[in-house]
Amino acid sequence: MGTRTVQLVLHYDGTRFAGWQRQPRERTVQGVIEECLERLCAGAVPVLGAGRTDAGVHALGQAAGVKVPDRWTPAELRRALNAVLPDDIWVESAFGMRDDFHARYSALSRTYRYLLGTDEAVESPFRRGRELAWHRPLDRALLDAAAATIVGAHSFRAFAVRGTAPEEDDHRCTVRDASWGDREGGLAFTITANRFLHHMVRFLVGTFLDVGTGKRELSTVARLLGAADNRDVSTPSPGYALYLQHVEYAPELYLANS
Repeated sequence: MGTRTVQLVLHYDGTRFAGWQRQPRERTVQGVIEECLERLCAGAVPVLGAGRTDAGVHALGQAAGVKVPDRWTPAELRRALNAVLPDDIWVESAFGMRDDFHARYSALSRTYRYLLGTDEAVESPFRRGRELAWHRPLDRALLDAAAATIVGAHSFRAFAVRGTAPEEDDHRCTVRDASWGDREGGLAFTITANRFLHHMVRFLVGTFLDVGTGKRELSTVARLLGAADNRDVSTPSPGYALYLQHVEYAPELYLANS
């Protein structure tokens, strides 16, 4: 029996997950999806994600690659998975892909969004645990300037958990866009890059907020981009306000009429 390569685009609420990556005795996104696929396909089906989101982090556009028996069309696989997945995971769409598609290594970019709630209603139980409640004054010009500092190719060793990549890795990421935007009830920080390091977005947001409140100088951001380690980075912001929004792939990887 032949196999078919499918990309799944996933939404999930990260609240009750210990992150993306399969772990023994922990509930993870990858683990739950693999359990469901094993039921549907009568055998183990590895699920490869575009990124390993941390515990509590949500997704509105996580991409995952699977190889399933070719009797499953992408549309039928999506319907079947959504019928058996728990209510905190949903397959938004499914695409037939070339066999050389790899969810992680084929990705051209990933986009994350961090939500800051600045109004009184952020304390609502429907927003708590989805946004970071922030009631201190922020200098928007400093936030914007801090975000602009990281655009381009830089080493983000100072904005990563130690050991997130091999020591010989230069920890270099190319940031295409990094910006703060207004939204109803607060602000959102959006960043698009070719790769991300462990806790990178959370370290960045934590540092930007320290700059925006005047706790740290704007020059701190540029200085950290040249640092050899993360000893002077700010405390990372909480994971529950972070969302993986989108993963971009080359159009030619998608099969027509899939």
